Amino acid sequence: MWDYSNKLYDHFRNPKNVGEIKNPDAFADVGNITCGDALYLTLKIDKKTNVITDAKFKTFGCASAIASSSVLTELIIGKTIEQARKITNKDIAETLGGLPREKMHCSVMGQEALEKAIAQYLGEDAPEEHMHEEGKIVCTCFGITDTQIGKVVRENNLKTVEDVTNFCKAGGGCGQCHADIEEIIRQTTGSQEPLPAPPKKKHLTNIRKIALIEETIDRDIRPLMEADGGGIELIDIIGNRVLVALRGNCAGCRTAQFTIHSGVEAKLREMVDDDIVVEEVK
Repeated sequence: MWDYSNKLYDHFRNPKNVGEIKNPDAFADVGNITCGDALYLTLKIDKKTNVITDAKFKTFGCASAIASSSVLTELIIGKTIEQARKITNKDIAETLGGLPREKMHCSVMGQEALEKAIAQYLGEDAPEEHMHEEGKIVCTCFGITDTQIGKVVRENNLKTVEDVTNFCKAGGGCGQCHADIEEIIRQTTGSQEPLPAPPKKKHLTNIRKIALIEETIDRDIRPLMEADGGGIELIDIIGNRVLVALRGNCAGCRTAQFTIHSGVEAKLREMVDDDIVVEEVK
């Protein structure tokens, strides 16, 4: 179980400013639901003073993603554009009383959404798009470029591949990009010392795997589905096959298979085992 602060729990259970502003002055859509986390941020801005008067969000993700998005809106409401663009992922994490190292990518996603929304409002190139244009894809699993990795390494003083994965997910899939990430770290930090090898995933016993699957569903998946009037029931676990049944509004929904594979399965692969396959039982 993650070591969450009381403030993070509060923002997860009672998120502030959830929703979408109609006809927003600025907006941003970051992340990828296929990878398990996505954020849509909308802003209302006083054009005379450039003060952000309202901010709302919609997030698909874990407790940390919801809490990070919630506290981000509180941090920026009432600030000018110039004040808001100085807010970093560190500010988001610190305001929440800290984030588990493995969940820092949630605060980075909040910072990226804010930067992109402000750029859109000012008519500037979005930082994310600019990075994709200038950089080359290093992590094909999550579509992350060398420029993005270099930025997160530089801004957060990262030293290892594991750090990079925690902050932007790069390297968290097949692992084939680890050598490239190591080289980016060396170039960005100017270090000539060999980097420690990223930890290999430990072999899980069946008992531990079942416990992790149940824990992830209870902590990261079910609350999101119940928030939309849906639900999920764990039916059985057979090796790496996870059998589930969708309940409430999710049962019979046209996007049920998308929810199963791009939501539930992606999250279980991230948190438990890369080989997990989720199947719906009707």
